[in-house]
Order: sequence, then C-alpha cells, then structure tokens
Amino acid sequence: MSIDSGTLYIVATPIGNLEDFSPRAIRILKEVDLIAAEDTRHSKKLLDHFNITTPMRAYHDFNQARAENALLTQLQAGNSVAIISDAGTPLISDPGYKLVKSAHEKHIRVVPVPGPSALIAVLSAAGLPTDRFVFEGFVPDKTAARRKRFNSLVSEHRTLIFFEAPHRIAAFLQDAVTVFGPGRMAALGREVTKYYETIRRDSLEALYQWLQEDRDREKGEFVIVLEGASAVIAPAESERILALLLEELPVTQAARLAARISGEKKNELYRIALELEKKSR
Repeated sequence: MSIDSGTLYIVATPIGNLEDFSPRAIRILKEVDLIAAEDTRHSKKLLDHFNITTPMRAYHDFNQARAENALLTQLQAGNSVAIISDAGTPLISDPGYKLVKSAHEKHIRVVPVPGPSALIAVLSAAGLPTDRFVFEGFVPDKTAARRKRFNSLVSEHRTLIFFEAPHRIAAFLQDAVTVFGPGRMAALGREVTKYYETIRRDSLEALYQWLQEDRDREKGEFVIVLEGASAVIAPAESERILALLLEELPVTQAARLAARISGEKKNELYRIALELEKKSR
C-alpha cells in the first residue's frame, strides 16, 4: 500500500520496547512528507534507530496554534503528514485533538495507525472489569483539587484509569485511600514494556504501603486502574444512613459522608438531610 497524498496519519510509537513498533508504522513514517512530533529531539532517537529520515517539525502545547496552521497548509497542498507523540498512541493526554478536528472540518482524510497504548496495556493485565471503563488522565496535583476530582468519581461503576507522574504517585494513592476507601481494588502499572516493568494488583491501602516500602518503586510513569463502585445502596437505606449520621454530625458533613457510603448524589442527600433535621425539631 502506498501513502495517500493530503492525508493525516495518527501513528502509534513504542512506549518502551522497540519491538512493539509495527512494520506498518515504520513504513508510513518513512514515506510521509512530514512528521509532526511532540518533542523532535526525543523522537529523533527513535527515528534514527529505524533509519527514518523524514523531516520533522515540533507540534506541542506551546506552539499548537501556529504549528496547526502550517500542518493544515501542508495537507491542503497535497502533502502527507504523520503525527506522533513521545511514546504510545498520539492524542491520549497529548496534543493533537485540535489538529484532527480541523482536518475533519476541512475534509482532510485522517487515518489511524494503531499500536502501543499504556492505558490499554495495563488495563488488559489488571484483572479488573474491562467491559466498561473510563479514562481520567492526569488528576490535579494539589491535594484539595485531587480529592475533589476523586469525590466526583467515587460512585462511578465503570473501571477508572488514570495516569500519574513519579513525584506525585504517593500522594495520589494516599488521597485515593481516603476518598475511595482502603479496600477498593486497583492495579498499579509502571515502566510498562520496559526492563523494570511492574504491574501489581491489590487493595489501594496495600498498594500505598507497598510503594512506601521502597522509594525506588516511585520511579517511572504510572498507570492506575481502579475498580468501579459496587451497586448503589437503595434510597431507603441511604436515608437510614443519613439519619444515623445526623445524630452526631452537622448537615453538610453528614450528607457528604452518606454520599460516600451510599453512592447517592451529595446534593440530593443534603436536601433530604435538611428535611430530616426540620422534622426532628
């Protein structure tokens, strides 16, 4: 198959092990007119290894608007362009969404060239439900914002997948234990497909303790796969829990804790709590 002119190719590259680079991906990167890379210096090492000499230009968060216009001009002139990220499948927590959107709007053909993806790799090996899942990417790095995001997901029934950096993984797990509970099952993947690859499945509390035992375990990029919430407690049971909590706690705190326990929405439980408190007067 030959390269189609005026086509944008979304090309997946290895996340570690170079043997995962598909022959099709290598061929396309050799044959396109231009490669848009997140970090040209980083990607040059990969391209040099496979004797790919196609010209590159940078395409990242800081030059997105300017680079996008230049790439679209190339495509509209009939040139073929491939977009790659630093590792794995482009557009997964990487730049590129706006370029692809604009390409579709301008009736430019967009062709995916599938390959490695860290989140799918760890999910496949996590031993957690894979029939329904949601990717949350990176969560905020500040404790309050991170816990707020977790609280918004505490009753999510689908399997949750996150990315996290090495310097934040301990805080991530600590807050996850606090919000989701110590017994929620999870899988922690680091350095996937690389020499020190680790995929560990356990409760959140046990994973946090395991990480604390050896600071070297914090090294590498992480994928966290988290078990979804169990069935939501029946509304009548939620109200019973709320009534018990109101005996000891203020309305706001009781509603928040009841929401975490039952999986019901906090705002609805807060409304019910106000009614219960009004009746008790």
